[in-house]
Amino acid sequence: MSNISEAEKTDNELIEREFQALLTDYLNSNHRKKVDIIERAFRFAKEAHRGIRRRSGEPYILHPIAVARIVCREIGLGSTSICSALLHDVVEDTEYTVEDIENLFGRKIAMIVAGLTKISGGIFGDQASAQAENFRKLLLTMSEDIRVILIKMADRLHNMRTLGSMTPSKQYKIAGETLYIYAPLAHRLGLFAIKTELEDLSFKYEHPEAYKQITQKIADTEAKRQAIYEDFSAPILKKLHEMGLSFEMKARVKSVYSIWNKMQTKNIPFEEVYDLYAVRIIFDCPKEEDEKKECWNIYSVITDIYKVHPERIRDWVSRPKANGYQALHVTVMGPDGNWIEVQIRSRRMDEIAERGFAAHWKYKVGNSDEESELDIWLKTIKEILENPEPNALDFLDTIKLNLFASEIFVFTPKGELKTLPKDATALDFAFTLHSDMGYHCIAAKVNHRLVPISQKLQSGDQVEILTSKSQSPKPEWINFITTAKAKTRLMAALRKDRKQVIVKGEEIYNRFLKENNFEDNIRNIDKLLNHYKIDKKEELFYRLGADEISLNDSTKKLFKEKGQNVFMKYLRIPFVGNSNNKPSAQQLQEVTNNEPTNKIDRKATYILKDDGSTKNYTIATCCNPIPGDDVLGYVNENENVIVHKRSCPVAMRLKSSFGSRLVSTQWDDNIIDSFPATIEITGIDQVGVLNQITRIISNDLAVNIRNLNIETNDGLFKGTISVLVHNIKDVERMCDNIKKIKEVKSATRIMS
Repeated sequence: MSNISEAEKTDNELIEREFQALLTDYLNSNHRKKVDIIERAFRFAKEAHRGIRRRSGEPYILHPIAVARIVCREIGLGSTSICSALLHDVVEDTEYTVEDIENLFGRKIAMIVAGLTKISGGIFGDQASAQAENFRKLLLTMSEDIRVILIKMADRLHNMRTLGSMTPSKQYKIAGETLYIYAPLAHRLGLFAIKTELEDLSFKYEHPEAYKQITQKIADTEAKRQAIYEDFSAPILKKLHEMGLSFEMKARVKSVYSIWNKMQTKNIPFEEVYDLYAVRIIFDCPKEEDEKKECWNIYSVITDIYKVHPERIRDWVSRPKANGYQALHVTVMGPDGNWIEVQIRSRRMDEIAERGFAAHWKYKVGNSDEESELDIWLKTIKEILENPEPNALDFLDTIKLNLFASEIFVFTPKGELKTLPKDATALDFAFTLHSDMGYHCIAAKVNHRLVPISQKLQSGDQVEILTSKSQSPKPEWINFITTAKAKTRLMAALRKDRKQVIVKGEEIYNRFLKENNFEDNIRNIDKLLNHYKIDKKEELFYRLGADEISLNDSTKKLFKEKGQNVFMKYLRIPFVGNSNNKPSAQQLQEVTNNEPTNKIDRKATYILKDDGSTKNYTIATCCNPIPGDDVLGYVNENENVIVHKRSCPVAMRLKSSFGSRLVSTQWDDNIIDSFPATIEITGIDQVGVLNQITRIISNDLAVNIRNLNIETNDGLFKGTISVLVHNIKDVERMCDNIKKIKEVKSATRIMS
């Protein structure tokens, strides 16, 4: 008689069903059929994870199966990667070792599993230095075998798809680091479908209300869009059928995240996002060498029917992007008077675009000898890793420079082609050729014309670098370099010089203390930092050493003053601010008390309260959130909660670096404090408009105006108004009422 319980039986049936679905995906792919090793990996992993469940309550083994399905079906990898995905948590979570995996499944799979174990637990730890170290490990492993990062990407995608079972503070941390690192990495590796889904899922958890609204509006405008698409496509379809072309044509709506992003960056409502969708034409072409000609034939048909936007043609067929993307993009004026982008690509190009360049790279057809663009990119990363930034966040930002970049192509004097990020300068190009050229670069010749080293380069430029032995790296160069390699090399050179200046500055400071019998303590350093509005001790010593500041009689007075330190200490709390930028009595009390207050429960939702005399939070001045905004809390060393907008750039960095300090927050309904908000207004400049605007704000809405700044130009005006409000509804009502004035064209809240 069987001892298996009913629940276990149900679990086993579910696990078996999911595994069979994985096998079906694999058998439908064009890889060699190595079902036996996949079966063995599955049985081994199932046994290793027996009895363990995920936070959602389901058997743990379902996670590795789901990751393996993404690896197979959505990235297009073969049996080695599928086995590695099935085994990816075994070494981390069970008694088995990498040696055990190697003995059972061979060296290649063991290497990949070891790489995945090295970078497990998310890229970021609680400490910033550990975060950079983990990220370095990830990239070094990736340059050994690209499959490590592809499986890690699949692992992250499945975690994002099942993020609902996590606590809100964990959701913000994971969503934040996904947007900060994984989505750009997916883009750079050509995994466009995965990149879009990661962005949308991150957005869904960070801004649930905005996500819901945009999703609803996309659904509401579906019928109207379909009608416009049918009008637009009818004459094109007719012509392409007459050509005897085998193709499909479809409209692709922008992702929810990219619509929201456009609304934020351009300060426009949903209704004004005109390029809401693109039209895609995918044609079948038996011979790869005929694809380019066919793309331009289709282009010719479209531009015979519709007027083309001269600056919006993108030819990635002749010169693919570094991540393998190929297509011909053209923007034309549709029958409804709006611009519509048409993307033309062959079936092969479409597959690379959707499933990633990596799927078509070395592992599909054996090792090819050619050095692919991806290899070059991985080499660049290896170079950066040899000399990484000591500060973790700077290091991540350096890497991000390379992840986000779109490419330009420039030539050396001998006609060699080099790929650089968009907006790269002559100095970037010098560092690309050789570090020494970068250090000694004095100018450049672009297309035989002399230009400064800060000159931005354009695709097709021919560039010659001019150097001088007497030239040395300058700190201001950092303002006009964009490539990670140039930034890393320059910072390393400047750090050497800077160290010597800092040592000199410290000697000046110590001599000053000795001569005047002052104590060497943190209080005196704090006074100087606050006096000169400097953040770090090293920066203070640097400025002293470089003779930018000096210690004199006024410094002596500063050191002799008593009782100021509490206020200074308050001013130096990171990211702190409140509505009137003055510390409240409660905040002063908090900073004088070195003992942390009661520890805040990071797992529970923290309610933000204010009864008029005391409040249990501090508003971050970098983004000035107000009640009704999507916010999160950052718990500082004193267990004070600092409130940021979830979309604030500082919060983005906090999410990816200090996830353990984040707490989910919710506004109390009875907050009585006023909060600063800034509204941007544009319109037609006519007599009396300003009076109408201020009357609506002050009289009709009884809101205090703090600041008003209006500029007029050629009959139009643009301005910002800073006001004090109680919540986001006040702002919305204000914008709606201002927009009722006939001359006003827009009124939107902006980051103050």
